[in-house]
Amino acid sequence: MDATLERMPALYLSHGAPPLADDPVWPGQLAAWAAGLPRPKAILMVSAHWEEAPLAVGATETLPLVHDFWGFPEHYYQVRYAAPGAPELAASVRAMLRGPGTPVQDVPDRGLDHGAYVPLVEMFPDVDIPVLQISLPTLDPRKLMDIGRRLAPLRDEGVLIVGSGFFTHNLAALRHVGPGVPGWSAEFDDWGQRALEARDVDALLDFEHTSPAGRLAHPRTEHFAPLFVTLGAADAAGDLDGGRSVIDGFWMGLAKRSVQFG
Repeated sequence: MDATLERMPALYLSHGAPPLADDPVWPGQLAAWAAGLPRPKAILMVSAHWEEAPLAVGATETLPLVHDFWGFPEHYYQVRYAAPGAPELAASVRAMLRGPGTPVQDVPDRGLDHGAYVPLVEMFPDVDIPVLQISLPTLDPRKLMDIGRRLAPLRDEGVLIVGSGFFTHNLAALRHVGPGVPGWSAEFDDWGQRALEARDVDALLDFEHTSPAGRLAHPRTEHFAPLFVTLGAADAAGDLDGGRSVIDGFWMGLAKRSVQFG
C-alpha cells in the first residue's frame, strides 16, 4: 500500500505499559484503529516518557529501543521495533520549531521509549513506516498547544502526529485501593470525555482546577501533557470539531481513553 499525502489525523492515545501486549482486548483495539487510518508517510511521536528541554529530536536512524521500565518479566525486554529512521521529518521539525529563543537540540543516540513503541507494535506491526520521537520540553499545556499548532502542517505531508500518554495516571494511588476502578479515575475520565465532546479547550488547559480529582488523576502532568500537542495540531487545522474517542474503558484502574481528530 503506497503512502498517501492526504491530511493525516492527529491522535492522542493511552499507551499503557509493556503488559498491554498480553491484554485480551487492547491490542485488537489499537490494531483496528490503525487499520482505519490512511497510511502515514511517517509518524511523529511525543511520549510522556521523554521530558527534555530544550525540545529534543531523537534518533534519525534505527537504534535499540529504550526499555525504560523495571521489574517486569524478561520477555518484555526482548521486544524489538526497528522502525526506519525519519531524517527528512527531523529536518522539517527543526525548521518549524527552531527560532530566536526556542532552540531545538539533536539527541541522535536516543531510541524509541515504551510510550512510543508499545502502541506502535500493535498498530503498525510491519515496522515499515519511519518514526521520529521528540521530547516534551515543558509540561505547560498552552506551550504544548503552540508546539502542536506549529507542527500541524506536517499533517498535510502525510505525517501522523501522535501524543502518547495515559488519560489517568497515578500508580502510587492504585497501591492503596482494592480491585475495580478508583472513583478519582472514573470521575476524571467522565469529565474529560465531556470536555472533549464540548470542545472545551479552556477547561482542558486548566484541568488541574476545572476537573474533579484532577490532582489525583495526574499528580504530575506528563501523561496528560501529550494531549495538548495533539489538540494544537487539531486546532491549527480547524478540525477540533471532528474529534472523537476511539478507545475508552479502564486498564488496571486507569482510563485508557484515546482520541482522534480529523
